[in-house]
Amino acid sequence: MYEQMNLVSDADQITGEIGSPDVYIVTSGGVRIPAHASVLASVSPVLENILDRPRKYRRSEKIIPILGVRCDAVSAFVRFLYSSRCTDEEMEAYGIHLLALSHVYLVPQLKQRCTKGLAERLTNDNVVDVLQLARLCDAPDLYIKCMRLISNHFKTVEKTEGWKFLQDHDPHLELEILQFMEESESRKKLTRRRREERCLYLQLSEAMECLEHICTEGCTSVGPYDMEPTAKKGPCGKFSTCHGLQMLIKHFATCKKRVNGGCSRCKRMWQLLRLHSSICEHTDLCRVPLCRQFKLKAQVEKKGEDSRWKLLVRKVVSANAMSSLSLPKRKREEEPKQTLDHRHGIRSFRLEGSNY
Repeated sequence: MYEQMNLVSDADQITGEIGSPDVYIVTSGGVRIPAHASVLASVSPVLENILDRPRKYRRSEKIIPILGVRCDAVSAFVRFLYSSRCTDEEMEAYGIHLLALSHVYLVPQLKQRCTKGLAERLTNDNVVDVLQLARLCDAPDLYIKCMRLISNHFKTVEKTEGWKFLQDHDPHLELEILQFMEESESRKKLTRRRREERCLYLQLSEAMECLEHICTEGCTSVGPYDMEPTAKKGPCGKFSTCHGLQMLIKHFATCKKRVNGGCSRCKRMWQLLRLHSSICEHTDLCRVPLCRQFKLKAQVEKKGEDSRWKLLVRKVVSANAMSSLSLPKRKREEEPKQTLDHRHGIRSFRLEGSNY
């Protein structure tokens, strides 16, 4: 009786200025919570339908039973219907019950509040129970967050009582979880592979820039035929890639195996030269060796060109464009693409101290 008086008192605080209650909400514990039909009907269409049902006796009082839920949770539910507020303490104690009530009685504001509150309070111990409720109550955001937590901490979750109960009583949900984990792992692998591919395309794009830089300006140890390279020249902004490319060019210029096609490093250099030719827009003015020859050969063999090579060229061009856009505007303006004012034939590289 004392508990019932407290609940009635709480409702009186909420409804004191509206007038006398004309409906009572009855809980499983027999507690009667006074309320106003106009307020309940304006917030919940389900409660409105219940109140519009004809009563058996006209003089009998209106009663709405809300059973199967803790009395305190029902009281918190009624308070929300009046005030549109739910305290953190109530969410901590009755969040699961309030989510169920908000779904059954179609109270979207409370459902949104419960979805957010329960998501913030997810743990390895309660995630399976919350997942089952989210599935039943059609709360997709909460459902996904539960799935992700289970997927990320499965070894811990599978040791909980909730998981053991799920295995015994809901094999379909268990299968959903396992399928989600498999798809999640596949997505991670796909994302990882795409990230690695983007990294590769960016590296190739940078190598193309360094190749043009070496063949037009020269760098520390390799430069164009008509320019003397010098070790005193400071390293360029992309010296890590540029240095590796210079070492490859030095090998390419002196290797004796490349004539017979037996050197893998020389094959790599041939591919870089071919790739440059495929993306070069200034073939007649270009100082990169074999650029024009590769371009002419590609035009002759256009019908039989490898589709994978075309894809590679498009990816590298795209990576180059994205890399340029990521630079500050001022830096892009300070680094215009270098072209020559007069035509050049195909020249060899000049290495420091030697001519090849």
